[in-house]
Amino acid sequence: MLSQLAQAGVNLLAFSAIPTGTDQTQLMIFPEDETLLVCAAEDSGPTLAGPQHAFLCHGDDKQGALAEFHRLLCNVDINVYASSGVSDNRGRFG
Repeated sequence: MLSQLAQAGVNLLAFSAIPTGTDQTQLMIFPEDETLLVCAAEDSGPTLAGPQHAFLCHGDDKQGALAEFHRLLCNVDINVYASSGVSDNRGRFG
């Protein structure tokens, strides 16, 4: 599926894959251009649901960086359902 999206020119800002059964996977896909994703899905057949809402944050990696983002969201009554993060080992995180 990811190869098909790449061939269709869909640039992903983020994605997550979660197994939902022995032969199924739920993908959360956050494209740079939603229109390209919709067109690619129409051509290849997967069912899209959404849109889902997400905050994509990145910055200089330091201890507690993601905790600070969560604190800011909490302070404005935004409830975070799920979260993940990654570091690039070069001083940046997302």
